[in-house]
Amino acid sequence: MTTPAAYDAIIIGSSRAAIFLSISLAQAGKRTAMIERETLGGTCVNVGCTPTKTMVASARVAYLANKAAEYGVHTGPVSVNLAEVIQRKRALVDTLRDYPRGMIDMTPGLDLVMGEARFTGSHSVEVRSGDGEVQDLTAETIFINTGLRVAVPPIPGLEEVPWLDNASIMELETLPERLLVLGGGYIGLEFGQMFRRFGSQVTIVQRGGQLLDREDPDVAEEVAKIMREDGIEVLLSTSAVKAASSGQNQIQLTVDTPQGERAIDGSHLLLAAGRVPNTEALNLDAAAVETDDRGFVNVNERLETSAPGIYAFGDVKGGPAFTHIAFDDFRILRANLLMGMNATTTGRMVPYTVFIDPQLGRIGLSESEAQAQGKSVRVAKLPMDYMAPSRAREMGETRGFMKVIVDAETQQVLGAAILGIEGGEIASILQVAMMGNLPYTALRDGIFSHPTLAESLNDLFMSMDMPMG
Repeated sequence: MTTPAAYDAIIIGSSRAAIFLSISLAQAGKRTAMIERETLGGTCVNVGCTPTKTMVASARVAYLANKAAEYGVHTGPVSVNLAEVIQRKRALVDTLRDYPRGMIDMTPGLDLVMGEARFTGSHSVEVRSGDGEVQDLTAETIFINTGLRVAVPPIPGLEEVPWLDNASIMELETLPERLLVLGGGYIGLEFGQMFRRFGSQVTIVQRGGQLLDREDPDVAEEVAKIMREDGIEVLLSTSAVKAASSGQNQIQLTVDTPQGERAIDGSHLLLAAGRVPNTEALNLDAAAVETDDRGFVNVNERLETSAPGIYAFGDVKGGPAFTHIAFDDFRILRANLLMGMNATTTGRMVPYTVFIDPQLGRIGLSESEAQAQGKSVRVAKLPMDYMAPSRAREMGETRGFMKVIVDAETQQVLGAAILGIEGGEIASILQVAMMGNLPYTALRDGIFSHPTLAESLNDLFMSMDMPMG
């Protein structure tokens, strides 16, 4: 019987956060193994942030090229070669995937183990490679960072239909004639708008009464307006009840709408109605690691699981599924395990950006959330086409609005939704103000370079104190 390889720490998964954690542990003198089932980099590098935003950039170029005449620029007919778009995406992903491999190889005491991980005890893991070879590893400290995958809804007939997820749709080299998108969240909207700009006909089917169900209704309504202006059919309060093939390379989705049942046809179907954790193959019972009823690993504010010495971080633990949150999880683990600190997830800010165009940047409380908490608030809200002088007007993208929630007593910013060009960047400015506990008046009276989008914050906050008719 082969003696298990003994390590001080084992990390299951190789996201950006996992790579930095593994290197930090190894540099601290802890012999560390990082286990990866498929490819280095996790969701973000391989099938998430990097590839989608690369393709979103290509879609925006196509959009602007089609609008070029509005800027006095005449380009002639515009066409999109999806195969070239995909190749550009692949090249960037390959580059970013190779970089961490070099970091790992240069770190003494850090081993990369390729294969599927499975707990065999509270401090032991079995790794099975693609060719069937099995390795046994042990460690006093183990970290779970296995991420999420698409949730497949229980729709009759779906098993007979060749559906796509966020990974497979980015490998298409032929443009879908008509794309059906099941789900009106971040993934559904980004891909829906992207492929509409590439030239596909797009229908988004959203079960809830609004897109982006966690946002304020006015934000969701404006997003839906933008999608429809881009030529996307948006079906709200609509549930898919049956899927079937309808002729050669055709899909028929039967949906229940407020107006009754109808059938919609498409050439491709994207599932974007939720994500589930990659935990079923881990054999967590062997390590006494508890999960919730959806399979997410339960952790406390220090990212400790129910099993001593086992931690979970990133999307697999539930909560906000963003790369920057996973990276903050890494910082918490490093601070506590290597620096003797007591860092926690309690009260941390959760910014995010939906990379539709124009962007939706979010930070802090929404108006609905503030009201639910019984807070006394003031709301500043101005359309992007109001700002005068308007950088948005100069750039030819005036859709959306800026909305900020302010505590009526402290005058501090509680949250913001910036739906407009570079909305994520503007929301970041407001986040810094929140981090510094600045009153809104500091931004209202601040001097920002002219003409910039940041300068619009002057007008936004002045609107609370004087008529802006």
